Amino acid sequence: MRQAVVTAVDPPSAIVPLDPVHARARGYASRATAAATRKAYQGDWDCFAAWTTAHGLDLLPAQPETDGAYLAAKADSLRVSTLERRLAAIATAHRLAGHQLDTRHPAIREVMRGIRRQHGSAQRQAAAATVEVVRAMVATCDDALLGLRDRALLLLGFAGAFRRSELVALQVADLAEEESGLRVTIRRSKGDQEGAGQLVGIARTGSATCPVAALAAWRNAAAIADGPLFRSVDRHGRIGDSLSDKAVALIVKRCAAAAGLDPAGFSGHSLRAGLATSAAAHGLEERDIQRQTRHRSATVLRRYIRDGGLFRANVSGRVGL
Repeated sequence: MRQAVVTAVDPPSAIVPLDPVHARARGYASRATAAATRKAYQGDWDCFAAWTTAHGLDLLPAQPETDGAYLAAKADSLRVSTLERRLAAIATAHRLAGHQLDTRHPAIREVMRGIRRQHGSAQRQAAAATVEVVRAMVATCDDALLGLRDRALLLLGFAGAFRRSELVALQVADLAEEESGLRVTIRRSKGDQEGAGQLVGIARTGSATCPVAALAAWRNAAAIADGPLFRSVDRHGRIGDSLSDKAVALIVKRCAAAAGLDPAGFSGHSLRAGLATSAAAHGLEERDIQRQTRHRSATVLRRYIRDGGLFRANVSGRVGL
């Protein structure tokens, strides 16, 4: 006689209710993008929701014609790049809610094409803080604590092509000094959403603007042995908490102004763009620049290079004019 097959079943007390698990899964899904991106998307979604409510239109799921009308309504007041981000936010909200929004639908695609043709799609780029610019900036930094911090931040930010968030998140434990320079570990960044970690090498140049020496001078003066690497300094010279990413942009602008440059053109991205531009101007290979900047895409990297190779091997200067 064939024996009955008994399937092991968890006792009722061991069964986990699915609702909390589903909620947790949704929470993980919502964190698949960076916090700054989620914050921007939330603001974009709120604006779209307010617009649809005011016009008595369905929000979720929204019809492609609704999205196209929204984009057209905002075309005169928002930049093309902002409209593209808002469309991405709307599509993401639909996807997380289990709906599909086809952004290639003619009611959306053709509207965006028309907006780009009429308003243009070129993004305003921050000025590149090239080697010459960074030297001029750090020349304005004195030997007080604030000056030493700003000098170290500018030089390290440039040499490592760090994003603002990466720079202010650095801890002393992330540094490993050796004869050739510094090995800097980035625990998490925009280009490493899953936190695998990235390693950046900062060469010891031995020059007056050596980033390794500048960082050592700041740490020694501020007695920073552990914890956050870059910290606030008040007007009395007291060391405070770690800097915010917005502080990086303010420091870049302040030092640019002190160097006689127009601060309006500079931002926290200027240091990162500056290394890429300077490297291109010196004829360094794109793959080597990409390794230092940690861009996953060479196409995106090229957007950071501000005409660095425009006059290198330029034919207009080589034809005997």
